[in-house]
Amino acid sequence: MVQFSATPGSAAIPSYGDDSGRNPEHPVGYSDRLYNDDLAPLKHQTWSAYNIFAFWMSDVHSVGGYVFAGSLFALGLTSWQVLISLLVGIGIVNLLCNLIAKPSQQAGVPYPVACRVTFGVLGANLPAVIRGLIAVAWYGIQTFLASSALVIVVLKFVPQWLPYADVHKYGFVGLSALGWAGFMLLWVLQAVVFWRGMEMIKKFIDFAGPAVYVVMFILAGYMVWRAGWRNIGLNLGGVKYHGMEVVPVMITAISLVVSYFSGPMLNFGDFSRYCRSFKSVKRGNFWGLPVNFLAFSLVTVVTTAATLPVFGQLITDPVETVGRIDQPTAVILGALTFTIATIGINIVANFVSPAFDFSNVAPRLISWRMGGMMAAVASIFITPWNLFNNPAVIHYTLDVLGSFIGPLYGVLIVDFYLMKRGKFKVEELYTTSETGRYWYSNGVNWRAVAALLPAAAIAVACVMIPSLEGAGNFSWFIGAGLGALFYRIIADKKSVSNFA
Repeated sequence: MVQFSATPGSAAIPSYGDDSGRNPEHPVGYSDRLYNDDLAPLKHQTWSAYNIFAFWMSDVHSVGGYVFAGSLFALGLTSWQVLISLLVGIGIVNLLCNLIAKPSQQAGVPYPVACRVTFGVLGANLPAVIRGLIAVAWYGIQTFLASSALVIVVLKFVPQWLPYADVHKYGFVGLSALGWAGFMLLWVLQAVVFWRGMEMIKKFIDFAGPAVYVVMFILAGYMVWRAGWRNIGLNLGGVKYHGMEVVPVMITAISLVVSYFSGPMLNFGDFSRYCRSFKSVKRGNFWGLPVNFLAFSLVTVVTTAATLPVFGQLITDPVETVGRIDQPTAVILGALTFTIATIGINIVANFVSPAFDFSNVAPRLISWRMGGMMAAVASIFITPWNLFNNPAVIHYTLDVLGSFIGPLYGVLIVDFYLMKRGKFKVEELYTTSETGRYWYSNGVNWRAVAALLPAAAIAVACVMIPSLEGAGNFSWFIGAGLGALFYRIIADKKSVSNFA
């Protein structure tokens, strides 16, 4: 049996006597059903810790991230309680991202290929499709949020177009004519960046993350100046809890933070695969998550708090806050920056993921670019503006998504760290030979599937059944815990790695 190579793609590739369906251009033993150039292990991993830091800056600084952080005030928490909840939650995300990043960084393979270790070379299509479909929903939501910023800029300078922003006069399936124009413009711009490939995406996020930081600090400073520091209060959410009764509410907020980041966290391997070392991944995660999120959270809390004395109402949407400013230059700068930032995270979190996921289903027919465009087209038909329009919908959406992502995470982590003990054969991830280590039964590890499905069903039930409403906010943790437990119980003990 060929041992794992520390430099993916450089080791001699074995022949398993199964060349059926293999493209002559592919390495010997690699099947067309599992391999294309986009899914192949990387020969050169060049990303540094800064690239991961910039990835998280773009992720955290999106309009959706700001709106989500602000929506936590609806739980009835004070500003400092929201801040603590955000930091504890992001600390958990940091730990979980480090765990899921390791196999892809070691092997230089994307998330769906790494899933073949656990679910089988064909069974990996199940977690790939689940993550891909979730990315489609988020792609549409983030595109809509970014387009809202553009619409504000347009109306600020062309107020005569205001009737076309009225969904009741000129609307279709819940979105106004001007909203449709902005949405489709952003849709095309994102597609152009994505089509240029991962190198262009890396350059884009390296710029987008820091750029929005500058504007957010300027916005926060301006709002504090307008409000006066003494007029900024800490009790923004109509505080409902006192003493120890606030603890379970803060725990709920912490769970929602993990659920919010659960999507990019699950397929973080799509990006950690490009890193030079696992040390770079951990360093980038530390600066991009706890440190970066602390700064972001402080700015969010201060800016949101300042909207009350300045505008007479609590505004959790930064686009709306920018739109209320009287200075045209500030409106343009703020809205365009938030748009760029949201484009950045949308591409990395919700374009790259389905690109790999859908390509994994049929590598011979679907390239990385085609997979991404399939997701982009599908995002139009889900009418995302109807999914993300108030705090209740935000939390409900996160709960449902977490119900599917949590069990996947639990199964993958238990298999890699407890069953495979952190070791696997990269070359055998691309063979359909029945003697291959990851072929299992008909290419599927049915034990992993058997652990995943009931865990997901229970997590979804916690969200959908009114009597279990309290558990719905913890759907990600419930799903992850049950998925891990079920798989640990039923996993084939013979699959425990005995690699040197």
